[in-house]
Amino acid sequence: MIENIIFDFGGVFINLDAEAVPRGLRNFGVDFPEPELIALSQQYEKGVINSEAFLRGVNRCIPGSHTEDIRTIWNQMIADFPEERLEFLKDLKESGQYRMFLLSNTNALHIEHVKQTMGMASYNQFYSCFDSFYLSHEIGMRKPDRKIFSFVLDENGLNPAHTLFIDDTEEHTLSASQLGIKTWHLDIKRESILELPNRMD
Repeated sequence: MIENIIFDFGGVFINLDAEAVPRGLRNFGVDFPEPELIALSQQYEKGVINSEAFLRGVNRCIPGSHTEDIRTIWNQMIADFPEERLEFLKDLKESGQYRMFLLSNTNALHIEHVKQTMGMASYNQFYSCFDSFYLSHEIGMRKPDRKIFSFVLDENGLNPAHTLFIDDTEEHTLSASQLGIKTWHLDIKRESILELPNRMD
């Protein structure tokens, strides 16, 4: 019986444009993924470097770019947050059936842009739906490292056998399943988080 649900954010709730960053970088003659850019992005997601260091690092990889160019390109992958998903989440919280947690690989630039895109009122409603809200750059870990799942389980006293983890990246769900966590690899091309009740039967 599922008592706890750990949700991913990007793709599951807020829509992403996965091609936005590669498309923007190609305008500067840079192919993505480029190893140095991937390493910078992962360091940034783990909070190893701050926004200023990240932007400077990317600038060095892209001749002729400016900080605002990089900020714009990086944030273009954040798309819309459909209202029905927020309403669904609020209803699920109000039902009191589950303890609910957010676990997201993200960075400071993206979270600030999410707040602007959603508006603070909607963002605060979203935030308040969760018992705990874990962002990779704030806790120094990122998926698919198993230690990030162990951290969430241990900090909240969760039994993995009674916990469901939902993510749109299969590598992440496979890692969580190795700890005994139930998982749903949500295929965003043909599935929606709104279908969750049908998967809890």
